Amino acid sequence: MLRKIFLASVVASLSLPALAAPCSDTGGKYESWKPQMAEEARAAGVGQKGIAALMASSYSKATIAADRNQKSFKYSLEKFLSVRGADTIVAQGRSRLKKNKDFYDSLEAQYGVPAGVLLAIHGMETGFGGFMGDTNVISAIATLTYDCRRSDFFKPHLIGALILVDQGSISTKTVGAKHGELGHTQFLPGNALTYGVDGNGDGKVDFSNLSDAMASTANFLRQKGWQPGLGYQEGEPNFAVIKQWNAATVYQQAIALMGKKIDG
Repeated sequence: MLRKIFLASVVASLSLPALAAPCSDTGGKYESWKPQMAEEARAAGVGQKGIAALMASSYSKATIAADRNQKSFKYSLEKFLSVRGADTIVAQGRSRLKKNKDFYDSLEAQYGVPAGVLLAIHGMETGFGGFMGDTNVISAIATLTYDCRRSDFFKPHLIGALILVDQGSISTKTVGAKHGELGHTQFLPGNALTYGVDGNGDGKVDFSNLSDAMASTANFLRQKGWQPGLGYQEGEPNFAVIKQWNAATVYQQAIALMGKKIDG
């Protein structure tokens, strides 16, 4: 709860016009933007390690290219399921549920989220951990904050990422997806800071650890309003919560459909 309150205060502090670092549609001004963003980050509570991580970041052309090329979200549901390998995700999800039923039952008991939804997300995001990204997280998030297209959306996640560096949860070398998402289920850093859970009891939250990642995903959904025991297909109460995970309609529909098949 304290972390959620703190992140909320971070977001509120970002509205101060005197501190706002200007965005840009090209990478040419990135180096001059970083010191301005650093001042804004300091005002939001980021410490020296986080500031150093921001100053060491570089403009990510790969991130911008990926952000401009998200074609699959414009597909029909049928094509989206085919392109994303839905049948394989369902088959592997069922197998993983069978092998680790106690683990997923414990998550449902604690958070109310059934295994099918968690496994569908895990399969969709990283192929069950097969590929968790190859892009520097700080550079990716900083680039998207600097870029004018969705600067306001990504700025709290940049602040979150820098605080995670301060805490030692990630480093300047941590890699993730092209938009800076972390670990097995691809948490954006601000969400990682707010909803991260130590699922294996080792005293830290590590999104490359399966237990931590899945518990954190379940916690995110529960905190966003998941109602235990109620349905999650379109038209049912918990479908609205799946929308909180990803804004693309075909993604939401795919998670619901695959989750149902995995759950049986």
